[in-house]
Amino acid sequence: GIDFGISRLATMSNGERVANPKYSNRYQRQLKRQQQALARKTKGSNRYKRQKQRVARVHEKIANSRRDAAKKLAWNLVTRYDTICVENLNLRGMVKNHALARSLSDAGIGQCIRTIEAKAAMHGKAVVKVDRWFPSSKMCSSCGVLQAHMPLSVRQWTCDCGAVHDRDENAARNILAVGHTVTGRGASVSLH
Repeated sequence: GIDFGISRLATMSNGERVANPKYSNRYQRQLKRQQQALARKTKGSNRYKRQKQRVARVHEKIANSRRDAAKKLAWNLVTRYDTICVENLNLRGMVKNHALARSLSDAGIGQCIRTIEAKAAMHGKAVVKVDRWFPSSKMCSSCGVLQAHMPLSVRQWTCDCGAVHDRDENAARNILAVGHTVTGRGASVSLH
């Protein structure tokens, strides 16, 4: 079970965490300089065209880095597990929130999910998508009690049963549990 996010790219049901590399922030200074140099050039001139190519190269470097991280994550998961359960997120709707749009786009969650699906299909593995309306973060993975209200600012919470949960890890466990019931496979299959 995998829960994707912004602060951590992926949190897995077994407690593993994949950090968000934030490639746009890493190349931000270089991109800013190249774009400033482009703004100083006369539109249509040969130097403008050359500088435009330099800006495009920085964007390409960011895209390639993001693609490489997605492929490495997908390869890691597909080689270790037979079934991978992910949440069916409405990323287009989430990007409309202007406070989160840049961070969501930089994380490349959609690209990660598509890459995992493609690699899994190549190797005969299953990817189960859990409904986006399933309350994976609010439900206790130990006892199944559903919390009434939980804002995004709450990262850790304690259930009535006494279990202390990390929000993302709890969501990943719940995604795994729902995905496990959907597949109907037994314990012999290594699920994640």
